[in-house]
Amino acid sequence: MGDPAAPAERAFPTEAAQSPHRQVEYRIDRTLRLRNDNQPGVLGEVARAIGGVGGNIGDIRTVQRSSAHVVRDLDVTCVDLAMLDLVLQAVRGLTHTRLLDVRDEVLRVHVGGKLRILPRYPVASLADLRRVYTPGVAEVCRLIAREPAAADRYTMIANTVAVVTDGSAVLGLGNIGPVAGMPVMEGKCALLAQLVAVEAIPILLQPGPPDALVEAVARIAPTFGAIQLEDIAAPACFTIAPRLQERLQIPVVHDDQHGTATVVLAAVTRAAQLVGRPLPSMRAGVVGLGAAGFAIAELLLQVLDQPVLGSGRTPDSIERLAAAGGVPVELDELLACSDIVIATTAHPGLIAPEQVRPGQLIFALSNPVPEILPELALAAGAAIAVDGTVVNNLLGFPGLFRGALDTRARRFTPGMFLAAAEAIAAQARGDELVPDPLDPAVHRRVARAVARAAVAGDVARVAPPDDDE
Repeated sequence: MGDPAAPAERAFPTEAAQSPHRQVEYRIDRTLRLRNDNQPGVLGEVARAIGGVGGNIGDIRTVQRSSAHVVRDLDVTCVDLAMLDLVLQAVRGLTHTRLLDVRDEVLRVHVGGKLRILPRYPVASLADLRRVYTPGVAEVCRLIAREPAAADRYTMIANTVAVVTDGSAVLGLGNIGPVAGMPVMEGKCALLAQLVAVEAIPILLQPGPPDALVEAVARIAPTFGAIQLEDIAAPACFTIAPRLQERLQIPVVHDDQHGTATVVLAAVTRAAQLVGRPLPSMRAGVVGLGAAGFAIAELLLQVLDQPVLGSGRTPDSIERLAAAGGVPVELDELLACSDIVIATTAHPGLIAPEQVRPGQLIFALSNPVPEILPELALAAGAAIAVDGTVVNNLLGFPGLFRGALDTRARRFTPGMFLAAAEAIAAQARGDELVPDPLDPAVHRRVARAVARAAVAGDVARVAPPDDDE
């Protein structure tokens, strides 16, 4: 094992050292609208042309059909703009196909933002106005002034989450600022509303020292039943979340840490089941000890019979792991000794195929491009290999917040994260690593497990709702 006493010398390989296994840094998704001659083999020609230059076809939708032509929309993924140009050239060169349009559907669905606020009780008459606003609202205000707990029933506070970011570590894109991070925050809020009926509001904070961020969130906290911190860079995230929790009597979580760790533990649990090995006896190694990596290591330490290995970039991250009970090692040693490898480094191509051991479970989770492509890891002998498109926070945070809000929990406990991970893993079927993240029933079951854990952990203010579906 490595010596945690010499953390300053530990580092990932340089970009030059990673070559020639360094992979692309982003992917381009476009929708091509094509008019094909309506005859056998034409769609196959299109598929061969796109695949021949490296493009990957996703969904295919028929828009219009006649005796002479078929108009179709094809979703195509390319590794970069240069490949997209090759795809378009290949399609334009086909005899029986005409390219009608190229659309960026991602930008289209973001026009005007993804959220809006709607009243539950529209005001259509003066009588409505008197009930929902003045003078009737004064009665509710006086009630809450006398009995503050009544706000849980008569306002939106108890079912509302603040999704807060300073934009310092957004979605693998880095420090792009809070405004550029707004589409991610809107997406989180939209998913909370759709999947578990939580009202969520994005909050953008100007970057600043941790003290300022803590103070800003604490001052707006009376509006919310819980706080979801998002995309806040290490090391600030390691102090902001616990300091906020000390000040507030509502749950505070940094989703990049605790939400990620919960879902990764669920996926690792299921992977161990699929390969027929008891998870506690396996050796896990975490590559990258930033916000996500350290939280994953912390949670794994609670379920494994032996310390988690970790490889990090900075002395602070190495010391943090050692203080938590993990064992810092060099990257090569980690890859050689671990049954389970979890990477969260934002370094495309960091893991070379020849470093993969037969039978390993590889979770290369950095977005938008992983440390090693799953197909390369599988070809090198990995028993299971996935990237961040499979192991997605969406499986965790909706149920975590629904369960916490349903019990008016004062905070999240490790037991609530463990309960959520167990519930997620239990709902995978067949050879699935994780269940469908868009199935509301999955999130309801996670929420119930979290609610029961909140009661068991003595942080619940009220009993959870009935277990009926």
